[in-house]
Amino acid sequence: MEHILGKEWTIASAGGSTGEAYYAQREKKRLFLKRNSSPFIAVLSAQGIVPKLVWTKRLENGDVITAQQWLEGRELTPEEMKHPKVAKLLSKIHHSSELLDMLLRIDKKPLQPDQLYSNLKNRLRTDFYPIELHQSLKYLERQLPFIDINTKVVCHCDMNHNNWLLSNSGQLYLIDWDSAKVGDPAIDIGMILYWYIPENEWDEWLECYGISQNGNLLTRMYWYLILEIARYYVWHREREECKEAEQRVHELRRLLSKNL
Repeated sequence: MEHILGKEWTIASAGGSTGEAYYAQREKKRLFLKRNSSPFIAVLSAQGIVPKLVWTKRLENGDVITAQQWLEGRELTPEEMKHPKVAKLLSKIHHSSELLDMLLRIDKKPLQPDQLYSNLKNRLRTDFYPIELHQSLKYLERQLPFIDINTKVVCHCDMNHNNWLLSNSGQLYLIDWDSAKVGDPAIDIGMILYWYIPENEWDEWLECYGISQNGNLLTRMYWYLILEIARYYVWHREREECKEAEQRVHELRRLLSKNL
């Protein structure tokens, strides 16, 4: 990164799984740099969903470096995911036609539940798996006719509280858009409700988002949750991460007890 900014900048790794993010500082000027971040970062920035995009540069090898405003702030705590600001920002994202148009333009085809189910089923054919995985497949197949909806939105697909940034000025941002897809809003909603919101507070949270709880929404939420946890189980098994895989089995057992 030094050859892009110059030697007068101090550059340090920002961590993360890819190792492609950096903090840069020169006197009082500070930037957050990322290599090959989501191509629609400019639209996210324009709508105030991520910190302001300062510049974009394409390198000779084809890589794209983006520089964003480096804000003083912190990640949300799990408890703070209940805050109405979270529901309102997610609703703004899901209802943004500009974001949807941009994501479709860069060839992000909408997620198809039947294809997602088939992909998981194929990955589970070659090994012995716990009964919870077989029960999950049966549940996913049985509910499949009720899952597809006409309304597709931009889904962030990683609602971990670590991806919600609260600046010192009180502005809330949703960062790390590398996993974004076009799909059912129940994907994001289900992650937040199931992992962070007590069930007796779901109605209140959904009211802040702008919808009411109903049977179809719950069915879609649980379908995508079970699918995602089953996929994570396979992912851990392939890496021989036995402890993490067993934790996913416990999570599936808990979800299936609500739906079988």
